[in-house]
Amino acid sequence: MKKIIWLLFFVPFFIAAQQDIDSIKVDLGNPHATVYTHLYFLQPDSYDAKKAAKTILGLSEEKAIDKAVKIKQVLDGKGLYVDVNKIPTNPSYKDSIGYSSFYKYVLFPQRMPQIYVEKVGDNWYYSTETVAKIDDLYKEVFPWYVQKIQKFIPEYGHKEVLGVQLWQFVGLFIILILGYVIFLIVKRIAFYSLRKIQQQITKNTNSAVNEVLKKLAHPISLLVAVSFVDKIFPSLHFALEINTWVFLALNIAETIFWIYVFLKLIKVIMHIYSEFTEKTHGRLDDQLVPILNSFFTGVVLIVGFFRLLVLFGVDTTTMLAGATIGGLAFALASQDTVKNLIGTIMIFLDKPFHIEDWIEAGEVVGTVEKVGFRSTQVRAADTSVYQIPNSRLSELVINNKGLRLFRRYNTNLGLRYDTPPELIEAFVKGVREIIIAHPETRSDSYNVEFTGFGDSALLVMVNVYFKSLAWGVEQSSKHRLHIAIVKLAKELGVDFAFPSTTVTIEQFPEKKGLEPKYNTEQARIDAVITKVISDFNEEVINGDSE
Repeated sequence: MKKIIWLLFFVPFFIAAQQDIDSIKVDLGNPHATVYTHLYFLQPDSYDAKKAAKTILGLSEEKAIDKAVKIKQVLDGKGLYVDVNKIPTNPSYKDSIGYSSFYKYVLFPQRMPQIYVEKVGDNWYYSTETVAKIDDLYKEVFPWYVQKIQKFIPEYGHKEVLGVQLWQFVGLFIILILGYVIFLIVKRIAFYSLRKIQQQITKNTNSAVNEVLKKLAHPISLLVAVSFVDKIFPSLHFALEINTWVFLALNIAETIFWIYVFLKLIKVIMHIYSEFTEKTHGRLDDQLVPILNSFFTGVVLIVGFFRLLVLFGVDTTTMLAGATIGGLAFALASQDTVKNLIGTIMIFLDKPFHIEDWIEAGEVVGTVEKVGFRSTQVRAADTSVYQIPNSRLSELVINNKGLRLFRRYNTNLGLRYDTPPELIEAFVKGVREIIIAHPETRSDSYNVEFTGFGDSALLVMVNVYFKSLAWGVEQSSKHRLHIAIVKLAKELGVDFAFPSTTVTIEQFPEKKGLEPKYNTEQARIDAVITKVISDFNEEVINGDSE
């Protein structure tokens, strides 16, 4: 009697609930209505496959039901939770692609772009592309062997523990074990392949590069293992809620591993590039290595960050649009920074100088020490440092003394006006011999000539070229040259003139003049030159040995 009473009490509620389900009509008037109709009528408490199949156009009812059910299973299997509240209700909604607009709405543009609805006439249906590809998508998510394996699962395997069947626990454990084995195998294969590629490119084996390659092989093998789990996990038929969280974790892990792979790949490439730049003559390429490393690292991190935002459902298109507008405003407010960045690019493209080159740029004279994103650092001879904005430096006339083939040195030696012509010739000849014997001067290109008459001296021009481009070596070479010339003048008895005024007076008897007495004997002159050159050669040899 009590059962009959309870039955009479609940029957009206069951009838009312069934009437509510029957009263809900199929609505295909907009993207939201179509997707909601499809998913609503495939829920356990409102299941009506015939109504759900109305969202499929152009097929028989039986085939339409099969397609509609498979679409739902694919979405659930990949953990794609459809938030119907975000689906547009506009009957004329357009999805812009490139320069054309289509009446379509893609449910998951990043993760499942093949499934979308489109407008046909006045109604919205699942697209012909979705219907055509759903069987292949279903086979990818649920491979053929899944159904075969499930047939051999014993009855107790379907018992549930915490809402999960026992065979699902066993399947998850097997997948994790296989994923770990794949990780170990792929890690060895990846390291071997990367090392072979590196050896083919660089033609050498470098222990530092090998260490980086080992670190690069690690995330690559993790990616393969995660991809394996990602592909096989839907076969376990977990509920949508579990799939959603599992695939979110897998996608986050995959994104992080990709970021790690690209960061290590950049490190490998920069290491190889740095070895290449060390073999080049200029050092501007060496300065480019850290700049490129920072740039590419930043690009990878930014792209990875936006990828993570997509996984958490953030609309990156809106963010990029806002960032573009904000970036434009920022660029207008910081034109100098943009100019400096462009100047930096032009410096690396044109390469007007290299690191450690001695340059003259406007009022700045010194050695280039560093080229950064914004400015170039030049150290002057007094060790002070100039920071020149690259925008200004790219517009200046740069005299790059670091690109000289030789360092030119030109000076005038002034001899007294009372120096005999024979000693002038001997002095010029001796200086020429010193230049030829000097190890740091070009013996095939020099000039030593009696060029004119100065205000208080006879001018002997000395024009030489030093082989070394280093400033310090040049000064040392000048020192050797000057000392040898001074010794030559002393041995010959030639005096250097200095600004003076000569007053001529009548000489009294028994008074001697102040003019020096010169020895112009040719044999003595030749002996002096030979002795000076011999002594110079010995000093050069002794100096080099020290």
